Amino acid sequence: MRLPCTGKVDVIHILKAFESGADGVYVAGCLDGDCHFINGNLRAKPRVAAAKKLLAEAGLEPERLEMFQLSAAEGDKFRQVADEMTARIAKLGPSPVARLRSKRST
Repeated sequence: MRLPCTGKVDVIHILKAFESGADGVYVAGCLDGDCHFINGNLRAKPRVAAAKKLLAEAGLEPERLEMFQLSAAEGDKFRQVADEMTARIAKLGPSPVARLRSKRST
């Protein structure tokens, strides 16, 4: 999901991604003090933390969700973040939500 700023990310967006079958989600935001929209990344941080808490309460590993802060000029770091999340999700395995969805559709 592309948004103009992580300040537009809401807990419901994150939960909907998992409900739709995502095995993991990461939010890539600006560095502190570098947000084009002033403080969007500061608004996103507690929302991501709240979503992680809800995931844990629902029985999903909160490690399936993470927020990273990086500059648009850090292409290598973006790749590293993508690789890190891919490895983390591979280790955790498929989301149980996806399995539940497939059982319901059969």
